[in-house]
Amino acid sequence: METIITNLLKTTDVFWNLIYIPGVVLLDIAGPAVKTADIAATALFTANNLWMIISAVLVFIMSLGFASVEAGFGQAKNTVNILFKNTVDTLIGIVSYALIGFAIMYPGDGFNGIFHLGFGLDPGAGYDPATYAGGNYTYWTDFLFQAVFAATCATIVSGAVAERIKISSYFLFTIPFVGLIYPTVGSWKWGGGFLEQMGFYDFAGSTIVHSVGGWGALAGIIVIGARLGKYDNGKVNDKPSSNISLAVIGVFLLWFGWYGFNGGSVLSADPEAISLVSVTTTLAAATGGLGGFLGGYLAFRRLDLGMVLNGILAGLVGITAGADQMGPNEAMIIGTVCGIVVVYSAIFLDKFKLDDVVGAVSVHLTCGILGTLFVGILGKMAGWHQFLIQLSGIAIIGVFAFTFSLLFFYILKKTVGVRVSKEHELEGLDSHEHGIRGYTIVLEK
Repeated sequence: METIITNLLKTTDVFWNLIYIPGVVLLDIAGPAVKTADIAATALFTANNLWMIISAVLVFIMSLGFASVEAGFGQAKNTVNILFKNTVDTLIGIVSYALIGFAIMYPGDGFNGIFHLGFGLDPGAGYDPATYAGGNYTYWTDFLFQAVFAATCATIVSGAVAERIKISSYFLFTIPFVGLIYPTVGSWKWGGGFLEQMGFYDFAGSTIVHSVGGWGALAGIIVIGARLGKYDNGKVNDKPSSNISLAVIGVFLLWFGWYGFNGGSVLSADPEAISLVSVTTTLAAATGGLGGFLGGYLAFRRLDLGMVLNGILAGLVGITAGADQMGPNEAMIIGTVCGIVVVYSAIFLDKFKLDDVVGAVSVHLTCGILGTLFVGILGKMAGWHQFLIQLSGIAIIGVFAFTFSLLFFYILKKTVGVRVSKEHELEGLDSHEHGIRGYTIVLEK
């Protein structure tokens, strides 16, 4: 891309010399004395920064995708509650990440590799946009991109614990989860910490974002327990979804946003890298959906739309760790495997009476782990040594994220409580906590 811009500007510079008239300003620029290299560098910096902002916007749209999936799969009587949680946890996630999370995740020089407590947004006295992040984007763009990632991580937990968690307890969990747990894990790899030094690889967050969210979701459903009537006499009772159309819309919104999630993780507007990542992302999502189709049919002997949808998300989560390391064939293998595995992961959780409304644990935790391991199995980094490094990183992050998530949920259970009353759960959270319903049918007399 830099070569293209440089050649274009050389041509422009020749044209400028032909039309330049001494003493006359034809355009509001410095004139032919401006070096082509400086103009090229500025143009490249602008292109990189613009792509990162576009990617941040795409990732931000994923919050709407998560809200739609959860509301679609949830029961009609809890729709407003679900949408309220997804809206407010995005707000809390961004603010808490601004106040503390970003400074923890990217501590800069002097970082001990494990933890550094920081506060607020401050680029520093010596801040120079042209040199920050290798001249690819500004400090403020960096924060924006990382903040919407953080908000995405928080939203993963919401779907798993839906329909029975106290909304106040959920928000009290979101603050330390986004402000402390997620950025601490992120600092170990993306902030230059000990996992980065160890050689652990996670391109866009199969483990750092998705499995961390999945560990938080697993801790939540363990502490809170299953919905009333979900498991009776050894039978799994599926609760009626309110709007499957909305769930489909949500999944395709998430797929759309994933082009920013993975494409933005290139951290520049490099055309070859973005193109490859976009292709591997697309193929993994498509084959993930087909894997969910196959797995759902083999398991239930029906054409299960829910499993196809979760298969798409499973493929996306699975490719995220190595989207830049895989070719098309590897991406399709990863997508297919994750799409099939997500079906049996959901069945496995039901056997242990772990009630996950949207399949968040199976999609984000199970397939996040799988995708991270695939970096050591397929692609450019494949090898036994890398596989062991990937496995070690997964284990370390898992122990930390699950332990502290479990601790926070347990503290909330013993203090303010985490579960709504039986009456509220049976009648629906919309009426009791919000005073309105998501779906209201008025019959004319």
